[in-house]
Amino acid sequence: MNFLKTKRCLIISLLLAVVLVTAGCTGLSDLSKGAVSYSHQADELAVHFLDVGQGDSILIQFPNDSVMLIDAGPDRSGATVISYLKQQGVKKIDYLVATHPHADHIGGMAAVIKEFDISKVYMPKVTHTTKTFEDMLLSIKKKGLKITPARAGLNIFEQDGCLQATFTAPCSSGYDSLNNYSAVVKIQYGSTSFLLTGDAEDLSEKEMLASGMNLQADVLKVGHHGSSSSTTPAFLKSVSPEYAVILVGAANDYEHPHQETLDNLADAGVIIYRTDEEGTIIFVSDGMSVKKV
Repeated sequence: MNFLKTKRCLIISLLLAVVLVTAGCTGLSDLSKGAVSYSHQADELAVHFLDVGQGDSILIQFPNDSVMLIDAGPDRSGATVISYLKQQGVKKIDYLVATHPHADHIGGMAAVIKEFDISKVYMPKVTHTTKTFEDMLLSIKKKGLKITPARAGLNIFEQDGCLQATFTAPCSSGYDSLNNYSAVVKIQYGSTSFLLTGDAEDLSEKEMLASGMNLQADVLKVGHHGSSSSTTPAFLKSVSPEYAVILVGAANDYEHPHQETLDNLADAGVIIYRTDEEGTIIFVSDGMSVKKV
């Protein structure tokens, strides 16, 4: 009896250890951390910057009731993203954007595509050889969906001149870095706007500046998790945001966000919010002003 009791205790201890280790794995995150209560209102634009660890996932709820999801976090984050979307009452994704093929942005895409009805899929015209990328393409194929290449100047939709979603990058068709293929999305609602930059680096920023597009935004999703390879002073001056959001994992291997980026933002007087410090971050706009929930 003592042997059986000891064996049972050992099994329970091992199971508990597995749970604790799994909860602490890099790239996974608890969306309940710093959770805020929010229910989408019909006249509001809501932008949710999900805490998915070292990766990106952004949910956008438009005042016309349509939904956009930009990226789905790193590998193994699909269930987390799906759970959050369902908590927000999402049943269908009208616009799905994969900014570029890196796993910390598309890791959960296959699971999301399998779970929800999807209307349109956008991604830059670039391929990758990873299983994560292949899994995403396979899930798209199984659903019979078509991919629309994301490119600068392409309108995702426009409604009554006051609500618009547009790609401002990529501006070119060939880059050495996958990051510069990032599909950058600008959301405009009334007099307010958001610029969501994926992992776009300084080369992509220079091209956006040279294009003459209006890049001004109240909220900037800082490129490449706050790396010094993005958010140049010239780009920051053009965007002129009041708020900046950095999607980043705590104690990550890349030391993101880099101090140079934080200094650039501080020098420009931008208010900074980080998912590693605050958890999931939500901004809402009524078309006249933007506020953090």
